[in-house]
Amino acid sequence: MNFLLVLEWLLKGFVLALLLLGGFAYLTLYERKALARMQSRIGPNRAGPWGLLQPIADAVKLIFKEELTPAKADKLIFLLAPVITVVPAVVITAVVPWGPSLNIFGHQLNLYIADVNVGVLYIMSIASIAVYGIVLAGWSSNNKYAMMGGLRSTAQMISYEIALGLSFVSAILLAGSMRMLDIVAAQGGYWFHIIPKWFVVLQPVGTAIFLIATLAEVNRAPFDMPEAEQELTAGYHTEYSGMKFALLFMAEYTKMIAISAIGATLFFGGYNGPFVDQIPWLGPVYIFLKIFILLFGMIWVRATFPRIRYDRLMAFGWKVLLPLSLALVFITSVGIILAQQVNANLIIAIPVVSLLVAGVAVAMIDRTLRRKDYERR
Repeated sequence: MNFLLVLEWLLKGFVLALLLLGGFAYLTLYERKALARMQSRIGPNRAGPWGLLQPIADAVKLIFKEELTPAKADKLIFLLAPVITVVPAVVITAVVPWGPSLNIFGHQLNLYIADVNVGVLYIMSIASIAVYGIVLAGWSSNNKYAMMGGLRSTAQMISYEIALGLSFVSAILLAGSMRMLDIVAAQGGYWFHIIPKWFVVLQPVGTAIFLIATLAEVNRAPFDMPEAEQELTAGYHTEYSGMKFALLFMAEYTKMIAISAIGATLFFGGYNGPFVDQIPWLGPVYIFLKIFILLFGMIWVRATFPRIRYDRLMAFGWKVLLPLSLALVFITSVGIILAQQVNANLIIAIPVVSLLVAGVAVAMIDRTLRRKDYERR
């Protein structure tokens, strides 16, 4: 029995890794097609029907591209850094439930790899490992531009990880558990038979902080200074080419899928949706659709917003997101206590007060920026 259980875990892990790596390939096509549509272009349309074979063409090109290693680079770390970056992006989704348990030919199949009672803590710890790969890639190249890009990325990721972790706390408090299955279960049902009991409804500002911080964590625009061509000649991956270069960007796009899955689970109900209790196979379909929409949001942000100046990027993380996320944790805690001790309907005060606090913060930021611009003139 134990052997069969281990075999099931291995098979599920293998299938999940294949799905993530295949998803990475076609996420690049999805992004290029979506950006082309927004910019009134055609996008990839030569390799295969409707450009569907473009990711395969890119993979073949990168496999046969010459790989160069700088003469004075630390060759072992230079080789291992892309691997250290990719592995956390794949294993972080081990605790994400992809659907309810399914009965297949009398066998109970759980659509997750690990059911950890501190699943959120596991996600936070694995997410923090990825920064090592990036800083080691910059340092091992023995290139000043790459080193600066690695340092920039390290500072950025550490700064926004704090706000990201505090945004997790709101979901943990609302669910009363750090177990991912409990968080999904707490978001089942509806208010007034219409509004889903998703945590994005109770904590919209916390969800917004999560989405902003994850953009900074994966170096996506407008937080992509560590790897932008106009900044430090592409930053930490300047000296990389061929499959090593592909691994670094495989990590970025795989992390995009992973954080979209985590965001869908924590704030958007996970696999919950209409008729899931009657047709369990709808669960994976719902979470896939939510991931698809969140990924489109990241692509839309890239097409819309210009890059933030680096000093303002760091100030935004420390002076805006961090205090705001701390305030949201306090508001959520007080709202839950009032709902438990006084009246359950007071839970609706959490989103109202959170939006008011966020509005005041935005007004103060706008006033400060206007004053600085006036003083500069």
